[in-house]
Amino acid sequence: MITGSKALAKVSGTPGKTRLINHFLINESWYLVDLPGFGFAKTSKEESRKIELMIEGYLLRRDNLRLTFLLIDSRHLPQKIDLEFMAWLSRNPIPFIILFTKADKISKADHTANPSQYRNALLEHLNIEPEFILTSAEKKMGREEVLACIEKVRSEG
Repeated sequence: MITGSKALAKVSGTPGKTRLINHFLINESWYLVDLPGFGFAKTSKEESRKIELMIEGYLLRRDNLRLTFLLIDSRHLPQKIDLEFMAWLSRNPIPFIILFTKADKISKADHTANPSQYRNALLEHLNIEPEFILTSAEKKMGREEVLACIEKVRSEG
């Protein structure tokens, strides 16, 4: 959705299919990196731990990392694993923005209700209030906001 190219990355209907770190060179000048997801993936505890360590290692060792987009399905209420990961990002400190995905699949009322529940949980338990953007790959919702975030971070040097 961000690049406008469906051929760039494969998308699966089943969570947890991505098991590797995928780098995409954009406009010959910067990289968009797709990390494996976690949470709803049906994997063993050992496999989940390997993915968790790979993600943490990648994020901690990238001096040129400017921004992390944390994709969260907007249809779900705050999940413990997501809140724990946001706490970890905040402690390390790794800049992140939440992209609430699949916003076309929820009611307009939930466009504010679900993100508000995440915001309240993060404020209450972690005292952080990250930026968030509602997105829909199908409707291209949030695309301009995401691109604006990327451009802002790139222009800051």
